Amino acid sequence: MTYTFYCMAFAFLLVYLTKAPLAVAMAKEGGSGYDNSNPRDQQARLTGWGRRALAAHQNSFEVTPLFAAAVITAHLFQADAYWSAVWATTFLVSRVLYVLLYLKDIDMVRSLVWMVGIVSCVALFVLAA
Repeated sequence: MTYTFYCMAFAFLLVYLTKAPLAVAMAKEGGSGYDNSNPRDQQARLTGWGRRALAAHQNSFEVTPLFAAAVITAHLFQADAYWSAVWATTFLVSRVLYVLLYLKDIDMVRSLVWMVGIVSCVALFVLAA
């Protein structure tokens, strides 16, 4: 398995790791604890930090398939391994920072970091061309 495929696996793991802060927020919401019977209803009631944790988690589900497609495309078209690794690593670092910035409510920097992640995906597609 190539380095970029390990990056892809880690990106999928990050999708589920972003659930941890959301679960904490849900457990604290309204003093009623985590509602496993109706988690989406409880998530809809979240505000502030909890609402941002939910948004970060949902965004991870939205962007990770794009990254996976970019990695697979770069691999199939035998893109340069070094640059593929650089862009895959850049994507992962951007995702970790994105989640942290979302939780801290640093919105402008968060948006810039999100763009770095998207550019990383585009760069992987370009390498495949």
